[in-house]
This record gives sequence, C-alpha cells and structure tokens, in this order.
Amino acid sequence: MNNDNDTSSISFTAHYTGYVWHHYGLSDSHFATTRGKLFFMLLRPFERIARCLIGSDIKTTLLQRHFLIDRELDALIAAHPDLQILEIACGLSPRGHRFTRRHAGISYVEADLPGMVARKHALLAQLGSLDTRHRLVTCNILDRGTPDSLEAVVAREFDAGKPLVVITEGLVNYFDLATVSDVWRRLATALRTFPLGVYLTDIYPEVGSHRFSGAIRASNRALKVASRSSFTLHFASDGSMRAHFASLGFAQVEVFDPDREITAAPAARGGAIVRVVKASAEEPGS
Repeated sequence: MNNDNDTSSISFTAHYTGYVWHHYGLSDSHFATTRGKLFFMLLRPFERIARCLIGSDIKTTLLQRHFLIDRELDALIAAHPDLQILEIACGLSPRGHRFTRRHAGISYVEADLPGMVARKHALLAQLGSLDTRHRLVTCNILDRGTPDSLEAVVAREFDAGKPLVVITEGLVNYFDLATVSDVWRRLATALRTFPLGVYLTDIYPEVGSHRFSGAIRASNRALKVASRSSFTLHFASDGSMRAHFASLGFAQVEVFDPDREITAAPAARGGAIVRVVKASAEEPGS
C-alpha cells in the first residue's frame, strides 16, 4: 500500500548535501554516497554560473545554514549539558555523529522515513555510532495518530523533565506554507511539555527584494525539476517570519541572516538567500 504522506522523492538532496558535508570536512567518508558525488560533479558548472550571476551557489547556502544551526546548538548545549536533540528528516546529516562524540551528556535521536532510516542505520553501525545516546527512529511529520507521528516520537523517545531541541534542515521549503505551518503548530504544542523546548530550522524566504531575484527564481525552478518536488519560497521578510512563528505558539523567535552572523561559512557576494530560525516554546504553566 502506498503511503500518501511519503515524501521520499526529495532524497536527491539528501545525497547531494551528504557529499557537500564530506567535501568540506564536516563528515566522515561513510556519509558520502556515489550518487551524492555524481550530483556534486554534475552541478559544478551550474554553480560556477550561479556564483557569477548572483554571487552565491547551492553549496554556499548549505554551509551557511549548517554552520548557523551548529552554532546555536553548541550554545544550547553549553547552557544545558543534558540537552536532548531530535533531528527530523536527518538524511545523511553528520550532525548526530559529530555532536554525540563532542558532548558526553547529550542524547541525539535522528528521524526520517523508513528507507532513509535503513540506509542511515547501516552507515552509523559501521562507524560504531549507535548506542543509547544516539538513536535512529522512523518519523513522518505529516502523520497523525500513528507510532511514526511527530507527537508519538516526541512522547516515546524523550524525557519530559529535560530540555529538548528539535532540528529540521533542508526540509520545510518542500512543503507549502499551510502544510508546514500545521506541523509547526503541532511542534510548538509538543515542545511546551518540556522545561525548555526549542526549534531550529532553515528557511528560504521569498526573493522579491533581492538584487538577483530573477536568477534565484530560475534556480528554484531547476531545483523543483531535479528533486521532483514543489520547492516553495516562504515569507517576504524576516519580520513576517517572526510574526508567523509567534502566531503558531512560539513565545520567542529569532531570525538569523548569515550576512549578519559570524560563522566559518563562506559569504554570499550578492546577499544571503537563506535564514535560520530559532523558535522557543513557552514553558509549562507560563
């Protein structure tokens, strides 16, 4: 039986980003796949054109969002050494492997659709990375009332007495705003059951005011074809982003523009085209 909520057709990007992380020294070679290397090589000439036309390329935005999420996660762990982390749609992200080795007190659960979980399980098993602190589970954020739903995974996998951070990277723009907003609303509700509940995500906003908006829209259309998905840009401004998350139940919302933040990521000459959002839910009883 087909699962109408199975969005695994976007896994093209999982292979590509997995290879980017490896190419830039962020992950072990086990995270780099043959398909990922092929996509990386095929996109090289197009990325050179993109750098000339808009001063940026896909790799730049990937590194900007990854380093910013890592920076915020490191800061949260420094404040809460017993932090629990859930990375949804983990794909071939090396973050769980890196962070569980760097921070002895945290627990890290990676979640994805069944096919990617099976692939990632074999990968992490080769690295000896899986244990009680680093686990893999299946999760479909579009499900409701199933063992793989967001609510079921959060309730089953985490201690409600400890802080929780949920991460999505490279996911939300593959859904229309109404669909992903429903997921965000449900997530805000789930996070309020923890003493600290934080959501970290990247978002690609609308590019109407960007100096290279036409070229960016053309690149967006190409990505839709390549990933067989409806990649959609969300929000006209950082302010509208903050207001939207607040309307869904998040008490504090910060939007990070890579152009204004200090990380090890390369700069985009024509202006950053990705944002990272840190949204905190209200504490129980507040």
